[in-house]
Amino acid sequence: MFTGIIEELGTVERVTRGRVSAILAIRAEAILSDLKIGDSVAVNGVCLTATSLTGRGFTADVMHETLDRSSLAGLGPGSPVNLERAMAADGRFGGHIVAGHVDGVGTIAAIEQDDNAIWFTITAPEQVLRYVVEKGSIAIDGISLTVARVEPDRFAVSVIPHTAAVTLLGRRRTGDRVNLESDIIGKYVERLLRPTPELKTKESKLTMEFLSKHGF
Repeated sequence: MFTGIIEELGTVERVTRGRVSAILAIRAEAILSDLKIGDSVAVNGVCLTATSLTGRGFTADVMHETLDRSSLAGLGPGSPVNLERAMAADGRFGGHIVAGHVDGVGTIAAIEQDDNAIWFTITAPEQVLRYVVEKGSIAIDGISLTVARVEPDRFAVSVIPHTAAVTLLGRRRTGDRVNLESDIIGKYVERLLRPTPELKTKESKLTMEFLSKHGF
């Protein structure tokens, strides 16, 4: 599990491509202090496993499914990437629950300066937008951000200068594709309210009325 607080910007050194897979060699510094083979690392919001360590970085395998569902297929030597190690049990929970399982890929439709803030408007597929709510959380390339505005086919976030400076978001341009992960809590609630027919053995007692009555 991750929190969406990026620890550092790494750099892709090498991409070794298989028929439908890839191996990424990523240069890093800060996260190497206690990284071990087998540890999880979020790379642009995608949970990958460190398969080897070098003095200057690590490698990770990327499966066919991951390449299909994320923007990692577009990475090449020199590409900057957001990096975050899995959350330590004794660490601060600075963002929100981020699983590192990308729901879809969005496209930056507009970038606007608003005094000291930067607005990013992102078009997104329906399977992501259904869980996006105003003032809710979303992970963009692994960055935990608050949704400021929602429209039928897009949403917008307002980013402070620090976030733009220390993450990949500050280097993004209109038309760039970004990995999106919606808040997992909404998915679980939907699953409980609408169980699939094959799993529905009895009527669920969890209803919208029940949730409203208990403060949700």
